[in-house]
Amino acid sequence: MPTIEPLEPGVLFWAGRDDLAEIKALGVRCGQLGISGDLELTDALGDAWKQALDREAFTLFTVFAAYNGESYADKPAVERTVGFIPAATREERERRTYAVSDFAARLGVWSIACHIGFVPEDQADAQYLAVREMVRRVCDYAARHQQVFALETGQEPAEVLLRFIQDVGRPNLRINFDPANMILYGTGDPIEAWRTLAPWVISVHAKDGDWPGAPEALGTERPLGQGSVGMERFVKAVAKSGFRGSLNVERETEDQAERLRDIREAVALIRKLGGTEGS
Repeated sequence: MPTIEPLEPGVLFWAGRDDLAEIKALGVRCGQLGISGDLELTDALGDAWKQALDREAFTLFTVFAAYNGESYADKPAVERTVGFIPAATREERERRTYAVSDFAARLGVWSIACHIGFVPEDQADAQYLAVREMVRRVCDYAARHQQVFALETGQEPAEVLLRFIQDVGRPNLRINFDPANMILYGTGDPIEAWRTLAPWVISVHAKDGDWPGAPEALGTERPLGQGSVGMERFVKAVAKSGFRGSLNVERETEDQAERLRDIREAVALIRKLGGTEGS
């Protein structure tokens, strides 16, 4: 596997949608693999991905879990459907998260991650307590594989997420920091959130977006450098904090050609801002 430079660009890409060789051709040597809720996680699939990663000399840092039935149409839809919060799907999604952990272990990947949904601010709330216990169980399961479980930022203010992590009290619970999500959900300035959460961050998304235009709306994702994050300022803050990992481009749009074009341009921007041009 290649030696990854600090702040080197990577890509979040999806099994079943993306071809690894095509992703590597965008100019990256590392990234994170997303797993949709309907993808059957067989041993054969794991072996095929392991062979592809070895063949392409590609470093995979994280396997991301998404779940059947999730909707990101607006904030109420997220509250009803995303992550561990909906009680009706909690048991099914816990089993699925264990399966993703097993799959990641088969690939030799040391981190799994997901959105757990809007964490209630009231620590006595029944939903809060149920999700806290579920996260503890997921952390304990991941620990069997010597894995870290990372929570995606954005659906609650940084202080609420930090308090939740401290309350869970598991040494392998960490953060995948997404600066755009802080804006898309209207939960805080990404630079200030980074300063609060940086000691717990083990991976970073490079994503951009604009603020919501209405209380129940989500903001609009933008190509990297064209939204409200302020990528130059963000990359400087990340570098100043001493973070040494990669910056993984996430771009979600239905048009695959547009998506790949935007990713390629984002990779070039990160190389320029992060000082890894020519690596």
